[in-house]
Amino acid sequence: MRKAFIPILMLLFFACAPKDKTTQPKEGIWQARLTVKDNQILPFNFELKRIGGDTHHIKILNGEETILVDEITIQGDSILIKAPVFEGYITAKLTNESMQGVFVIESLERMVPFEADFGLEQRFSNVETSLTNVSGIWETEFSPGTEDSYMGKGIFTQKDGIVSGTFRTTTGDYRYLEGVMDKDSLKISAFDGAHAFLFQAKVTDSSMNGTFYSGNHFKEPFVAMRNELYELPSPDSLTFIKEGYDKFDFSFPNLVGEMVSLSDPSFQNKVVIVQLMGSWCPNCLDESKFLVDYLENHKNEDLAIIALAFEQAKTKERALQSIQRLKDRIGISYPILLAQYGSYDKEKAQQKLPMLNHVLSYPTTIFVDKKGGVRKIHTGFNGPATGNKYEEFKKEFNSFLQELLTE
Repeated sequence: MRKAFIPILMLLFFACAPKDKTTQPKEGIWQARLTVKDNQILPFNFELKRIGGDTHHIKILNGEETILVDEITIQGDSILIKAPVFEGYITAKLTNESMQGVFVIESLERMVPFEADFGLEQRFSNVETSLTNVSGIWETEFSPGTEDSYMGKGIFTQKDGIVSGTFRTTTGDYRYLEGVMDKDSLKISAFDGAHAFLFQAKVTDSSMNGTFYSGNHFKEPFVAMRNELYELPSPDSLTFIKEGYDKFDFSFPNLVGEMVSLSDPSFQNKVVIVQLMGSWCPNCLDESKFLVDYLENHKNEDLAIIALAFEQAKTKERALQSIQRLKDRIGISYPILLAQYGSYDKEKAQQKLPMLNHVLSYPTTIFVDKKGGVRKIHTGFNGPATGNKYEEFKKEFNSFLQELLTE
């Protein structure tokens, strides 16, 4: 029943909408709330603006990040809000000052209850004075004491009880997190139109003990301690070519079905960046935006970029649509090949690329020199939310690429 229900959910909302009158939501700041696992509330803010007629834009606000949403349809008392790039959407019943509905990702068969109210400018409501300050670096372990444990690095700034920052991991970062210190409780969240993250923790001057929620389908505990000197393992040391393989190669179809291989003449005698990614992946989106910007500002005939997409969409048609939407929305000019659809399972991905010891993260970036040799494999991507780390990455990327291009 659920599989049949999700794809037609949007149609049901609009089929019931009265046709003779369109509800106009108020312009300004709204507080939205998603009900995630354990009935916890994940809040975020957005700014709604009427552009003209029945055209509206929304800006999702996550700390320093602003996400423009320009695909909004209002029919009668129903509203449809489609996330930019990602496939997620919000469909809700609407009044001038409220919304109530669901956030949906069809390919993953996920629905998260959603509501929003106009005029509530605080991200977290009913907050009391903070008893401690979380500014600084936190050595973090997620799912501690289990076989699924992994390390992270919390990077936070707090001013007047307002907290911003992120958690870095070896596979990427957890976006622009924003929230509060409520007495001794840290509450931070992010929503980007596809991913809903909520972190809650009890905090002392030197420790955290909390829970990470991802939508209403996943949660895990985490612990952290202050450690200003803590660093994660180098992202260039985690993925490598296995012994017995003398080169990296692949053959996958492009968006019109033509098979493309790294051994094709168009890639010979060039430095090639191979990006393992997915249109559903926020860190991949950050990296793709970076690569688009890099190509625009560093045109070089000796450089080529090619992406291998591992898609969550259940059908090939939907996967290709998602990839094309990504290309169109952020202006990707380099080819994206469909490596896998129906699942982004990393073990299956590794089977498609058996020369790699594993596929640990989306994205993973492989640097191939002009002679076809793999010179570096960078696991994950820490984007603009990581601040100085992102600036360091850009300098290292440019320096290393220039070295390869001049060889």
